[in-house]
Amino acid sequence: MVNARNPSSLERIDLPIEGMTCAACATRIGKGLGKLEGVTQVDVNLAAARATVHFDPSITGRTAFTTKIESLGYHVPAIDRHDEAEADYSRTLGIRLIFAAVLTVPLLLISMVPAFMFANWQWVAFALCTPVVFYSGWGFHCAAAINLRHGTVTMDTLVSMGTLAAWTWSTVALVFLHAADADSSSMSAMSGMSSSTDTAHVYFETAGVIISLILLGKWFEARARRRSGDAIRKLAELGVKTARLEDGTEIALEELTVGIRFVVRPGEKIATDGVIVDGHSAIDMSMITGEPVPVEVGPGDDVVGATVNANGHLVVEATRVGDETALAQIVKLVQDAQGSRAPIQRLADRVAGVFVPIVFGIAIATIIGWSVTGHSAQDTFSAAVAVLIIACPCALGLATPTAIMVGTGRGAQLGIIIKGGEVLEQTRRVDVAVLDKTGTLTEGRMELVDVITMSTTTADTALRLAAAVEARSEHPIAAAIVAGADARRPGDASDSQVQGFENLPGRGVTAKVMSDSGIEWTVGVGRTSLFEPIDQQLTDAQVSAETAGRTAVLAGWAEHSDGPLVAQAVLVVADRLKPTSAEAVADLHALGLEVVLLTGDNRRTAESIGAEVGVDRVVAEVLPADKVAEVRRLQEQGHMVAMVGDGINDAPALAQADLGIAIGTGTDVAIEASDLTIVSGDLRAAADAIALSRRTLATIKGNLFWAFAYNVAAIPLAAFGVLNPMIAAGTMGFSSVFVVTNSLRLRRFKGVRRHSPAKDQP
Repeated sequence: MVNARNPSSLERIDLPIEGMTCAACATRIGKGLGKLEGVTQVDVNLAAARATVHFDPSITGRTAFTTKIESLGYHVPAIDRHDEAEADYSRTLGIRLIFAAVLTVPLLLISMVPAFMFANWQWVAFALCTPVVFYSGWGFHCAAAINLRHGTVTMDTLVSMGTLAAWTWSTVALVFLHAADADSSSMSAMSGMSSSTDTAHVYFETAGVIISLILLGKWFEARARRRSGDAIRKLAELGVKTARLEDGTEIALEELTVGIRFVVRPGEKIATDGVIVDGHSAIDMSMITGEPVPVEVGPGDDVVGATVNANGHLVVEATRVGDETALAQIVKLVQDAQGSRAPIQRLADRVAGVFVPIVFGIAIATIIGWSVTGHSAQDTFSAAVAVLIIACPCALGLATPTAIMVGTGRGAQLGIIIKGGEVLEQTRRVDVAVLDKTGTLTEGRMELVDVITMSTTTADTALRLAAAVEARSEHPIAAAIVAGADARRPGDASDSQVQGFENLPGRGVTAKVMSDSGIEWTVGVGRTSLFEPIDQQLTDAQVSAETAGRTAVLAGWAEHSDGPLVAQAVLVVADRLKPTSAEAVADLHALGLEVVLLTGDNRRTAESIGAEVGVDRVVAEVLPADKVAEVRRLQEQGHMVAMVGDGINDAPALAQADLGIAIGTGTDVAIEASDLTIVSGDLRAAADAIALSRRTLATIKGNLFWAFAYNVAAIPLAAFGVLNPMIAAGTMGFSSVFVVTNSLRLRRFKGVRRHSPAKDQP
């Protein structure tokens, strides 16, 4: 048994695949690869158009996988051509959709509207329909042929079968059964009920409309699949392309190996994971932690590639490069998490797997039954065609795209962007909402919230002097202090006369500032180690602020250049809670969801925020991989998880969750990795997003049910001759109207927050 081998001997390979059109394709490829000797696990991701295979390289390898996939009728392109191939497919699909729409509109008008009919219009309909069926619909016919060759049927089989049946019958009727002799100027020509019983009728518009509508649905799917890879591409772009060595030489990142030392200047991104050998600075680690407060680092501290060096000059020795870096691991987490989703259309594929063979069987039985009972060839063929036309997936083609179009349009009005039908798969059963803290519950930026001073000075004086010094610093806490000072007395910080600014790594900053009385004082802002002495009043204020999850720094001055810095004030900065966060949590509770706060921040701060907004549980001090693990743990317990976040560090968890909701004011990577985006940044819209997704999914399922139910009721009538082909086409049209009307009901969706009891709270 391969599974009994040493797991360390197993390898993993990702194979891009071209030609998958539905969940049945992914299932067939997965089963085919799983039968190869040496393969232990196969995951086929329809959304990303790739297969991940775990295997024993001593038994099998890439060549065998490629051969097997191509034997099933699909193609494995070169890895560096995969994105290009996906773009080509989307572009081709768009061209064929436009081509079909341009020809189908006049085809529908001359076939269904008496005012547009003219003598021999059927020949024009033939000319308009033929290229739609055989050019725009070529992909369906090829896929259907491949499916039949391997003994399976999908929605592609339904499309191909229905359109070819309608086109073939119409062509035979036009060429051999004198369909063009029908009275084209009368209403009877439109309805298919000619005064002559010998005159057949054509259904070219049925074939054209089916191709156009199904292509529209495929185009939506292709756009969603293309977007699923955008998160990966944007993550990859976060890294740098070059590294600067100690001698000033720049080398390509690929040339950087473990042990090489490189330089990082202020404001630059760190080239790769490493350890600092020289220099002090503050590193913006928000990509990993999601927190806005930079981390102070010095010799011996580890740093992560693609994070930003705020203000110091660093020499770093590389410890991990290439696929081993933290950024590469985040990319892998997103790739793996995206692999579990499949579009809602797979529901139609599963039903089609049973439905299509039954339709074929009924059509054949109809031909046999009518033939042995002595009916004419035209009557026999007409009954069989009526069966096939009834089975045409016109309503099935409308079921998903119309609901998505209406639902996404309504979502946009509410500030919610839904990326496509595949994101709605699990929303109905979502029962846990996992929330990030920074940028989701909070504003995501530091603000000055309090100034506590000794009785010997005023808050305005302390703030003016501190801001004058901090205005020369690039630290985010410094920016918060300066902004707070400007809000109280605009221009004071920039107008102050400052000399001798000095950055003391790990302690704070100092400078000489002219006081209100015209005396030059040495002013310092920073940690406790910068000051001596510190009054107990300030110590208590600092401890109180930190206990509440805020950041507190001391400000003080020396009246003499050689005197000690005496602490005079505590400046408290914090990431301010959004005013609607508590209401948003209440709205999620109103939907029956458990709410979990999941953050990289320290536990004390996280629990303080969690208690303030009313979440059910707090998980703190977690990295991106830990966030994914927590979401996966909830899923393994049987929960359906919605994840709400905004940062790069949230991207893997957003992709792993059953429903990923990104805050629109966050990073592009988080938005691309998510399923839904809240444009406004108002967390209350998360409840609306979940409710709208549930409603849209329910509408799609209702559409699919009625589309199939109509077939179940009408096919027997067609088989017994109760419905002639034209009435069958009309019945099919009615089912389409029903599906569209049902979808339009989504426009009346009002949103959960308009009914939440929390809305009326102050």
